[in-house]
Amino acid sequence: MGAPFFKEIRRAYGFDEVAIVPGLVTINPDMASTQMTIGDHAFDIPVLASAMDAVVSPSFASLMHKKGGLGVLNLEGIYTRYQDPYTALEEIASAPQAEVTALLQKIYSEPIQEHLVGSCVESIKKTGATCAVAVTPQNTKRLTPVAVEAGADVLVIQSTVTTARHVSRSYKGLIFAEVIQQVKVPVVVGNCVSYNTALELMETGISGLLVGVGPGAACTTREVVGVGVPQVTATLDCAAAREEYFKRTGKYVTVITDGGIRTGGDLCKAIVAGADGVMLGTPFAQAREAPGGGFNWGMANSHPELPRGTRINVGTRGTLKEILYGPTSATDGTQNLIGALKVALGMCGAFNIKELQKAEMIIAPSIKTEGKIFQLARD
Repeated sequence: MGAPFFKEIRRAYGFDEVAIVPGLVTINPDMASTQMTIGDHAFDIPVLASAMDAVVSPSFASLMHKKGGLGVLNLEGIYTRYQDPYTALEEIASAPQAEVTALLQKIYSEPIQEHLVGSCVESIKKTGATCAVAVTPQNTKRLTPVAVEAGADVLVIQSTVTTARHVSRSYKGLIFAEVIQQVKVPVVVGNCVSYNTALELMETGISGLLVGVGPGAACTTREVVGVGVPQVTATLDCAAAREEYFKRTGKYVTVITDGGIRTGGDLCKAIVAGADGVMLGTPFAQAREAPGGGFNWGMANSHPELPRGTRINVGTRGTLKEILYGPTSATDGTQNLIGALKVALGMCGAFNIKELQKAEMIIAPSIKTEGKIFQLARD
């Protein structure tokens, strides 16, 4: 008689454990398209800047647009709580590490001012940029109408873990289908890491899905509550849900891998795992134009009872242009991310993102160490 069975544990994979197999045919990288769409909006590159206060300010959102991507502004952050957010940003950057979480809790305890929500959106729109804004489910009904009326083009409803069936004590929780009907702009929701949840969220009518729980450099959710799925497996599962939903309905939902991406190689692996795009936080916090001044902190860092994030010193590594397009002298894959993506498209014989998703991926736990003895010794 066998041992009693309780549950089966499935193996899951992160970026460092897999590799992309080259294609049978190769093409010139400059022949490949990196375009991504969310609803009716098209972007030259499949990259979003995360709705973190140290990453996206109104001016950074405009700069992301000029570079072909999309910056997402946090409507519950410093920019909508303070008339002068930059003083607060400076205070956070200069605080001793031992005191920074308490300081963040204090700074983020200031109420959100609805007139600042509108003015932030308007300042982005004045530059001609596509404006994407992020809210948590609990503030969606209050802040979304203000943002959309001011001209917001894309709404991101974001929490650490998002499901289509949230149970609460309130009389009526947030119904995504109702929000989508009311706002008349593409709605992206997140975050999610499993097939069934992704499929249920897609069935509400969303245009995009954020994939990832706790992989970000500034996030400590995995340590604090132990919840999360490595990003390659999470993306594979959610992409499978996208394909099933498309087969059933003919509607394509954009899948965006959010967090844990540090290099061009990680970005390319996310696409091959099935993502249509990626959301980056800390890599952009390292840009000279980022408002955090070489620091970044998690969105849940300021939670009054259970902070799940930490301020990290990421330094300033280059301009946004260098991080996205080069030129660069960095040999570790942290700059010219789009150049790396174009080369991967060429090596796999893929003319676009959809074709790159069809490339073969293998489990390769030694991919970063095989033959790298001198590089490892240097580190």
